Parts: sequence; structure tokens; C-alpha cells
Amino acid sequence: MENQNLNILDEVNKGATMGMDAISYVNEKVQDSQFRDVLNTEYNKYEKISERVNKLYSKFSDKEPHETNAMNKMMTWYGIQMRTMVDDTTSKLSELLMQGTNMGIIEGRRLLNQNQDIAPDVKSILNDFVVMQEDSVETLKKYL
Repeated sequence: MENQNLNILDEVNKGATMGMDAISYVNEKVQDSQFRDVLNTEYNKYEKISERVNKLYSKFSDKEPHETNAMNKMMTWYGIQMRTMVDDTTSKLSELLMQGTNMGIIEGRRLLNQNQDIAPDVKSILNDFVVMQEDSVETLKKYL
């Protein structure tokens, strides 16, 4: 079970760091100040989840939680650059972020459903992460 807890914490941390990366890459293209404020708020939510994972991780391991690797960061950056080459409107940027966030929601819900016997504090972080992403999608929809 301890390994299962570590795996889930790793997945949550990878999702949070990927969310922060994507927001950072998109933020360079944002021209709407209100949308930029929303993205900064979302970034901070991901950062808080990652901080929670880091604090709890030491309970299960003396290592650091996994983050997205350099190749994934590069592919995320490249994908955003390619998809916004012709259209970098707020609507397009919101759509791209929603697509990534929806992938995180699916993975998070799958982890919740398939791991009923994980530690309560791990389950709490995982659930909070999924709910945060679901709220994020609702917020981003307003900018489509």
C-alpha cells in the first residue's frame, strides 16, 4: 500500500507541475489582463497542491516526488507553440488549457476509483486535485 500511496503522490505532483508548466507557457501569449489574473490564480492552486504533495511525500519516502521530465516539458511547450501559431486568442488558449486539464481529471478520477484503500491524507490530496481541476475547467469555459 505504501508504494501505491507514493505512486499516487507522484502522479498528482506530475499533474500539478505539468499544469504549472502549461500555464507558464500560455501566459507568455495572454493579452487579456483578466484572463492572465485567472491563470495566475490557477497556477497558485497547482503550486499549493504540489507543496502539499512534497510535505506528505516524506511520510512514505526519503526521496523527492516525481515531476514532469524535460522531454514532457519540451513537448508541452512545443505543442502550445504549434497550436497557437495561427490563433493565440484568449479562446484558443483557454481551449488548450481545458484539454490538458480534462486529461488530468480523467486520470485523477481513475486513480480515485481504482485505489479505494490508500492513506486518507493521500486520498484527500488526490480528491482536492481533481476537484480543483474540475473547478478550473468551469472557470476556463467562460473564456472560450
